[in-house]
Amino acid sequence: MPDEHLDVLIVGAGLSGIGAAHYLQERCPGKSLAILEAREEIGGTWDLFRYPGIRSDSDMNTLGYRFKPWTRGKALADGPSILSYIRETAREDGTLEKIRFNRRVAAVDYASEEQRWHVTVERTDSGETEHLTCGFLHICSGYYRYDQGYSPEFPGIERYRGEVVHPQHWPEDLDYEGKRVIVIGSGATAVTLVPALAEKAAHVVQLQRSPTYVASIPNVDPISDFLHRWLPTKAAYMLVRWKNVMLQSAFYQLCRRRPKMMRKLLRKGVVKALPAGYDVDTHFNPRYNPWDQRLCAVPDGDLFKALSRGSAEIVTDTIKSFTETGIELDSGMELEADVVITATGLNLLFLGGAKLTVDGAEPDIPHAMAYKGMMLSDVPNMAFTLGYTNSSWTLKADLVAEYVCRLLNHMDAHGYTQCVAVADPSVEEVPLLDFPAGYVLRSLHELPKQGSEAPWNLRMNYPLDLRALRHGPVEDSAMRFSRPVRQPQAEPEKIAA
Repeated sequence: MPDEHLDVLIVGAGLSGIGAAHYLQERCPGKSLAILEAREEIGGTWDLFRYPGIRSDSDMNTLGYRFKPWTRGKALADGPSILSYIRETAREDGTLEKIRFNRRVAAVDYASEEQRWHVTVERTDSGETEHLTCGFLHICSGYYRYDQGYSPEFPGIERYRGEVVHPQHWPEDLDYEGKRVIVIGSGATAVTLVPALAEKAAHVVQLQRSPTYVASIPNVDPISDFLHRWLPTKAAYMLVRWKNVMLQSAFYQLCRRRPKMMRKLLRKGVVKALPAGYDVDTHFNPRYNPWDQRLCAVPDGDLFKALSRGSAEIVTDTIKSFTETGIELDSGMELEADVVITATGLNLLFLGGAKLTVDGAEPDIPHAMAYKGMMLSDVPNMAFTLGYTNSSWTLKADLVAEYVCRLLNHMDAHGYTQCVAVADPSVEEVPLLDFPAGYVLRSLHELPKQGSEAPWNLRMNYPLDLRALRHGPVEDSAMRFSRPVRQPQAEPEKIAA
């Protein structure tokens, strides 16, 4: 029996994959489509992470889809609300029916003669193997490993008699009420967990090796509330969305261009939010400049409130060893704990971990170049979604999905069946992500490169990307298009005289 063939195959049913499917159904209605999802549910990150307080660290007017207004009030929404929003989106446009659950993409091989992908799929529920082909492959599986979070090797951890939990694998039955809890980490997950745990735990300590920039933002946007009272929902949503895009962009640019001024401004906000005499310079004064790493936003200053009440505290030190009852620090201090939460980060996994080959040969991905931040050089008919690190992920995911539709419609209009970006050797290679977070630095050597100029540079700038991806030309000097490969016709048989 021949393999099933689809025009477009999307890998991943998270925020990006559901959005990509919406645009394809809307703008390429004649295309056959399926979404492969390795897990049993949609939602990706927002279904996987179940720890207390899980929420967005981007405002929902920009993390929400452009085509579906966020109307649920809170600017930094909780995980269940975001998951409900994604599920609602998938039901409304019929995307839910396109999803095939428990299917992990193990390998993809592009056959140039056929100008199509051969996809090997492993059933995570039965262990069976399936085979599909598709004309275009869109990877929407995010950038980190779903089955494994990052945990460094802590000396003596085997001696510890309490519970150790990574937030990516939160047990449903974990009982921390009335207990002493240590949260190791200083990123978005840690600053989310600490105030949430402090509501029930006896005491929570956030143990960080070094500080992170933390800023309080209102959890309800008064401008959004005002506009939604007086304008149609979609008009209000788009105005608030653009207001937030421009504010985020201006804040980021100020951090990059006037780091000393912004460091003082952020410090002033922390001093104002905490009791007089709090040691702000030890616990909230990073060694790096603002936005060298992602800034942590806390809704209505919930972290600062927990610290002010005394139900939580921050300790800035390094771990010498775990003990039977807690953690011994290099300073000599000992912290006792019944539960230790290792909010120590993610493991990156490019393209969802699928083995990628073109005509049976593996591309040298670390030396490939990313075209427009979404396609690999010399890899035909494939796009991937990589969101912004300095703004909301969905802003870029929406643009990538729209561009894929433009690309497919352009190919149909001209009779093309293959597109491939060819790198210019004169363009200087630079790291794909200029972002020194630990999870990025650990895996940067496995990622493709970006170039020093368009269309090879990965711009963390929504207005510029919008102009290039939504309105810019599809054909350029880097993209090569081709039509179906014609098979040689057999010579007509000669009839003997």
